[in-house]
Amino acid sequence: MGHSRKARPAGRRGQRRRAAPRRSRNTTVTTLASVVLAAATALAVAAYRNPLAATSRPAPAPSHVRHPTASTGLPEPGAVTGHASPSSSATVTHPTPTAKSSPTPIPAKGPGTFTPAQANGKRVGTGATVRRYRVEVEDGIALPAQQAAREISGILANPRSWTADGIDSFQLTSSGPYDFTVKIATPGTVDTIGAAGLDTGGEVNCDVGEDVVVNLKRWVLGSPEFDGPLHDYHALIINHEVGHRIGHGHETCPGSGRPAPVMMQQIKGLKGCIANAWPYDNKHRYLSGPAVP
Repeated sequence: MGHSRKARPAGRRGQRRRAAPRRSRNTTVTTLASVVLAAATALAVAAYRNPLAATSRPAPAPSHVRHPTASTGLPEPGAVTGHASPSSSATVTHPTPTAKSSPTPIPAKGPGTFTPAQANGKRVGTGATVRRYRVEVEDGIALPAQQAAREISGILANPRSWTADGIDSFQLTSSGPYDFTVKIATPGTVDTIGAAGLDTGGEVNCDVGEDVVVNLKRWVLGSPEFDGPLHDYHALIINHEVGHRIGHGHETCPGSGRPAPVMMQQIKGLKGCIANAWPYDNKHRYLSGPAVP
């Protein structure tokens, strides 16, 4: 069944009020997009004019940075403290030098009096000839006599040292009879002790009477001819001078590329040999060279 439509009065025909056009959904989306685009453009312009504006907020601290503990003020374990790379332009405060990290001062001449090390050691080596020795350091030298005695006794106890000859053994002592003394002295004192016929020139060591005299300059600085560790050069000094003490004379290089004999005056040049601090090798073979007249 259909619906009927009422007739409208004739006087109102043509006078119907036109409704305002509806805004479509597409038009609304377009307008919003325009607003967003305008805002983004404004931000981009601002960032271009001031590049820092977009990054003005401070970045959070990295998680690996360690801060001092509140209780002690000291860095936590594992924190890097007080060290700068060589290329750093910051002022670096160095730690107070210690006896291990700083060279011992070398006075030109000391008083000529000595302090013996109060140290005793066990006999080292199996040789029937026991050579007892003591260690003394000249007064006024910043080198403890006990420290020197420990190092020297360790050198003579090394299996590559003179105990390998099967004849000699050694024992550190601070009392009782002894066969010789190892003295560490200033260059001027070494010259004074060796003045009876030895030309030490403030540079080298000597063996005089009952004394093996070590020049402090050589003990601290080593030798430009010896490129090994300083302790090895100490071994060369002791082995060379004690070698004289037990009857060995000077030797020279046996051939290019071979170890320099410990009885060679290596400080005067290696003559093609390789610097060496020990009279014997690891297989107890004597590292010899031609005798020097």
